[in-house]
Amino acid sequence: MSTGGQPGNLRARPNLADLLGLLAIMAGAVVVATAGRHMLVPIPASEAGTIHLNPAYLPGYAVRTTLRMFAALAASLVFTFTYAVWAAKSRRAGQVLVPLLDILQSVPILGFLTFTVIFFLGLFPGRMMGAELAAIFTIFTSQAWNMAFAMYQSLRTVPPDLEEAARCFGLTPWQRFWRLEVPFAIPALVWNTMISMSGGWFMVVYSETITVGNTDIALPGIGSYVGVAIEQRNLAAIFYAILTMLAVILAYDQLLFRPLVAWSARFQTDDGATLAAPDPWVLVLLRRTHLLRRFCLRVGDGLTRIGWLALGPRPSAPARALIPPRLMDAAWIAGIVVCALTLGWKTWTFSHAHYSAGQVLHVMALGGLTLLRVMITVLVASVIWVPAGIWLGLSPRRARHAQMAAQFMAAFPANLFFPLVVVAIVHWHLNSNIWLTPLMLLGTQWYILFNIVAGASSYPGDLLEAARNFHVRGWLWWRRVMLPGITPYFITGALTASGGAWNAAIATEVASWGDTTLSAQGLGAYIAHATVAGATDQVGLGMAVMAAFVLLLNRAVWRPLSNYAARHYTFD
Repeated sequence: MSTGGQPGNLRARPNLADLLGLLAIMAGAVVVATAGRHMLVPIPASEAGTIHLNPAYLPGYAVRTTLRMFAALAASLVFTFTYAVWAAKSRRAGQVLVPLLDILQSVPILGFLTFTVIFFLGLFPGRMMGAELAAIFTIFTSQAWNMAFAMYQSLRTVPPDLEEAARCFGLTPWQRFWRLEVPFAIPALVWNTMISMSGGWFMVVYSETITVGNTDIALPGIGSYVGVAIEQRNLAAIFYAILTMLAVILAYDQLLFRPLVAWSARFQTDDGATLAAPDPWVLVLLRRTHLLRRFCLRVGDGLTRIGWLALGPRPSAPARALIPPRLMDAAWIAGIVVCALTLGWKTWTFSHAHYSAGQVLHVMALGGLTLLRVMITVLVASVIWVPAGIWLGLSPRRARHAQMAAQFMAAFPANLFFPLVVVAIVHWHLNSNIWLTPLMLLGTQWYILFNIVAGASSYPGDLLEAARNFHVRGWLWWRRVMLPGITPYFITGALTASGGAWNAAIATEVASWGDTTLSAQGLGAYIAHATVAGATDQVGLGMAVMAAFVLLLNRAVWRPLSNYAARHYTFD
């Protein structure tokens, strides 16, 4: 008995790796507690209006910004596993939730940031907590929609043979969700979480500088630091901010996302032989621990037991519904139509009283210009990054090497390029309507790249091997093998890139560097100028027109393509 128990006791003893891990956990807890303490102080006592450009302050600013981004990421995950799952699981709910998600991911949060700031500041009067929550919510709006679309698309493209296997094994809805659908969605969700984290940097500059009436709050962070540096034309401070961003991205890439990508490889639909790659050093270090590894295994076993709980009815012969499904569908559609007509009538009444026909037509024409920029942006990004994403995704070594660079470039705030763009346009007397458009591309192309890499990484290795055995090469390989397999991922990336481009229009159609401001004709610039002028009626009109454009584009183009891909381009 003693001989059999000795190895287990030795393995239970902490080692040096355990000590390092516990020290890291304690350091993280101290950092979180310190940041939480600063959130509870009164606004006047927080020196919230003072941002120092001394680089010695940047480490503290980086910690505060990173914590806000991870808080927003946690909220985005909760939103993804509730809203997106409901939209995918319920056909009737999806008829409302998906169009609403189309609008939410495209309407610029900067257009109604004043209202959200007032709401959160009202929840905690005189406290920094309200300003912090307003900043976190702003970052959340740049992360949640992309992750929700990734989960929604994955749940709708689960291979039919796996669904049939789940029914044959008698899995309940709860078991099928956690043992089949979530694992199938993990690879795409992990890659879209990375791009969402990177996309959050775009909103950091705007979220950490809050102005409401006579109240100006600059939350300590990299975003507010960059804003002050741009305002003061301090190139050295911008350079220090870039280095700090690189260090932060490198840290959470190594500590979080590389282990997550390695872990997500377990959920590929094939044997994964083509995806073999060395484990990241964090996982290697964790495996060398004794206590931490045992704790993680216990937590994993507990979560597995929860996933196997027999919650919900087991599959059986469909019971006859009390109300015919066609009657339920008719009643549901009738309710949607009534709500839409009521909302349309209220909108028409308000618009007729506040806007002229010429004003509405003018804003719609501006929306058409922004639509043209959005479509050109998506087309250019697709031409560049679809081949590159496939090339990276088919090789785990290349994907891992490019992951860090892609995350940094995706996280690089477009407004840091404003000095270069503004100086170039002014120096060479270029057309702002044309040469401000690349700023939109900088913030949206990465949605396509990350989704294509996720799709190529998830491509079944046996199909690739079959294509090699049959000597399928060249354009035939692209047309009959690879492009159909990544189509659902491309549509998700293009849809979110399109929404991101609309959302970024308000920032990229107006570029400032010190006292010099350039503007392009478009709906984003219209909303930006109206926001600065405090013309809430014009802001509302611009946002309504943008929502109409986005909804029409998604309903006419992206949704039909998504439904077609779900029917024809799933592996079964």
